[in-house]
Amino acid sequence: MTRLENPSIAPLSERWRSSTARLILIYGGFFLAWSVLLVALINWQISSYLEHIVDDILEQRVAYLSHIDRDALPAALAMTAATDRRGVMSFGVFDAVGRYVAGNIDRPPPELPADGALHRLADGVVRIDGVHTGASRGVAVRLADGSRIVLTRTTDAADRIGAIIRNGFIWALSLTLIPGLLGGFLLARGSLKRVRRIETAVAPIMRGDLGARLPISERRDEVDLLASIVNRMLDRLETLLGEVKGVSDSIAHDLRTPLTRLRAQLYRLQRETPADDAHAATIERCIADTDNLLNRFRALLRISELEDLQRRAGFGPVDLREKLARVHELYSPLAEDKHIAFALELPAALAGVRADGGLLFEAISNLVDNALKFTPDGGRVVLRAVDEKAGPRIDVIDSGPGIPAAEREAVLHRFYRTKTCRNEHECEAPGFGLGLSIVSAIVKLHDYRFEIADADGGTGTRMSLYCQPSA
Repeated sequence: MTRLENPSIAPLSERWRSSTARLILIYGGFFLAWSVLLVALINWQISSYLEHIVDDILEQRVAYLSHIDRDALPAALAMTAATDRRGVMSFGVFDAVGRYVAGNIDRPPPELPADGALHRLADGVVRIDGVHTGASRGVAVRLADGSRIVLTRTTDAADRIGAIIRNGFIWALSLTLIPGLLGGFLLARGSLKRVRRIETAVAPIMRGDLGARLPISERRDEVDLLASIVNRMLDRLETLLGEVKGVSDSIAHDLRTPLTRLRAQLYRLQRETPADDAHAATIERCIADTDNLLNRFRALLRISELEDLQRRAGFGPVDLREKLARVHELYSPLAEDKHIAFALELPAALAGVRADGGLLFEAISNLVDNALKFTPDGGRVVLRAVDEKAGPRIDVIDSGPGIPAAEREAVLHRFYRTKTCRNEHECEAPGFGLGLSIVSAIVKLHDYRFEIADADGGTGTRMSLYCQPSA
């Protein structure tokens, strides 16, 4: 079982990548765009209405002033100034050559023609007392004697109302978007919690426990619907795999009896055949092939037994130092026969683990046997234990040809042989590709982690077994 990568992503980033948060952000974007358009339309309508009122006042006042007697005009202007409590009106009378006659402005605005029409004065006018009126609406008419009357009125009321509308929009937007974003954050957080629960439930399924199922809440929403669909799929998958496994186990079990009888008959025939008989060598090869078949079926049944995750009754405290020392003692003679340096490296202290001692011994033995099998004569194999914070790690390092990165996952499958060793008759290290499959099954049973990597220096293979410390 190779290491599963589970990159840690910032929770805040995950929340804003959720579909709930995206929907809220999309809705918030549309809401913001529509609100801006609506407020702009309201502001334009109110400004237009207020400007229309200002225009009516100016038109009425200029019509009145242009029809009174010329001598009474200063008094009428004085009356206009007296009634303008807020100082929004600016006015002036100028003779035919543009000289000041009366009013609170001493020169006519250059951008205001004397055509009797209303015009917008973006920069306003400057009065005699130095006051700058700001944006205004103005009108200028020419009298019969050539003199000119100029009237302007500020539009600050429309500007203030527009500012009030904009400020109100900003406050309303903050009162809408902030709770919306907070609600989206909380909703996304709830959805991610459910996804995390599903991820936790999927972990044992990925380890081979097809009896596990995804959690379903009482909401019965789309997430629960998806989990229900996956659970039904797992039900069917478990049934199909169980049927296939049952058939395979039955075939392996049923064939062991006739093969055993066949081997017994061949052995009897071998005993009855003289050593110098021409058929003696053929009978011996037949016995060897029969033994290989029996070993394969025995290994298949062993893997099937180990893949039953319910088999944990034999778990207990295990002394790794004692197990590793026994494996080293068992395989040292084989290493000597192949002239391979077989070293055991143990730390002064090694945390204990809770496991099935026999199965753990079998897994380590298979790893060492595999390393010795593929290490050429004169090579080196190291059985090493490392005490890490997360738990003990067992390394089996060899100086063999190594396993290509593309095949490190496949070598854990049943009957898989590397590309350089597909034919037993041509391979220097014969076998039938089940040793690492047994290791993988034992690792899954114990919830350990198994990793295949290059040895230090790039020559050979390092197979590491990451154990969980006992509680």
